[in-house]
Amino acid sequence: MLNSFIVLDFETTGISPNMGARSTEVGAVLVENGLMTKRFQSLMNPGVRIPSFIQELTGITNQMISKAPSNAQVMKELFQFIGSTPLVAHNASFDKKFLDAELDLVGLKVKQPMVCSLMVARRVYQKAPNHKLGTLVRYKNIETDGTFHRALADAEMTARLWLCMKEDIGEMLGMIDVSFDVMKKIASTPKKDVNKKWKP
Repeated sequence: MLNSFIVLDFETTGISPNMGARSTEVGAVLVENGLMTKRFQSLMNPGVRIPSFIQELTGITNQMISKAPSNAQVMKELFQFIGSTPLVAHNASFDKKFLDAELDLVGLKVKQPMVCSLMVARRVYQKAPNHKLGTLVRYKNIETDGTFHRALADAEMTARLWLCMKEDIGEMLGMIDVSFDVMKKIASTPKKDVNKKWKP
């Protein structure tokens, strides 16, 4: 779909599926022509326990996931939701690892690109105190209810940040609409070159 993308966010039991971590929640937001039009959210039960410090960070408890559908069921539903739409995530390397690992367990694979909003923000907002999602939301005065480290809330905040960056980049480039491909190109532009005029 033209001018469409999906923002993903995973909550997990640890930092890497290669170290045995599993997903406990996923949130996804479809953005079409600048508007969030559809949402997908589910807790999931990976069959492993959530460490106490992760429970404190996210508010997701072992009791909550004990009643949730299996990771396999949720990932199959997520796969249908995202289809072939381009993907966005904040710190995309983290979410992409879990997306790929969980889909691999059910014999599925996504082929579309995933662009990192963190990488774009590091290039566009070089004067921000840091480039954590919560910091950037405050830095740009993006509307929020204050919920972080829950998948759907973080996906929605990332979507709002992405749209804010598109608007700011559009002003810098003199473009009415900044395409996904331009955002992807900016994400991979060396920071030292970002003050030069990007070419679509």
